Amino acid sequence: MCYWMNERKPTKIRIIGSVASGKTTLAKQLSQTFHIPMYELDNVVWERQQSGDIRRTDQEREACLHTIVDSHSWIIEGVHNEGWVNNTFKEADIIIFLDTSYSIRQYRIVKRFVLQLLRLEQSNYTPTFKIFFKMFKWNKQFEQNGKPNFKKNFHFYSDKTVYITKSQQRKSLLTLINKDM
Repeated sequence: MCYWMNERKPTKIRIIGSVASGKTTLAKQLSQTFHIPMYELDNVVWERQQSGDIRRTDQEREACLHTIVDSHSWIIEGVHNEGWVNNTFKEADIIIFLDTSYSIRQYRIVKRFVLQLLRLEQSNYTPTFKIFFKMFKWNKQFEQNGKPNFKKNFHFYSDKTVYITKSQQRKSLLTLINKDM
């Protein structure tokens, strides 16, 4: 049964989707609405430093994620669906899968890059052409591997997974959640 049918506000929300699917935007909206801390999985993988990002070791990454998952409430967003993030799906009250169309994601990658170059949008990384082209690669990999992998490996959470393919569905979900608060 979905969390809103239990008439309780979700306190642990997991958002998954490809690059440029809208994960961070939705996570920020939910975080502000529910007053729940938001975490980006990229910031669990990478330790952000002024001198440059440092990839955490597997042990550091898992310890960092464990601390988040064990907390009272969280919104975790990220593309990852490998073994090290299994507990984020298990412990979530709701899993939101942003299945934005491939062409819209491609457009958003370009838009994001231009806005970052113009310093109109912030990022956790330095926008370079190398990263820009990698985003297209990651987007394709998610479409070919990440999405099927999630559906295959996490189908047993279907009772708490919501698939969002259009912005109107996202608005409807937000309305539903807010209605039950």
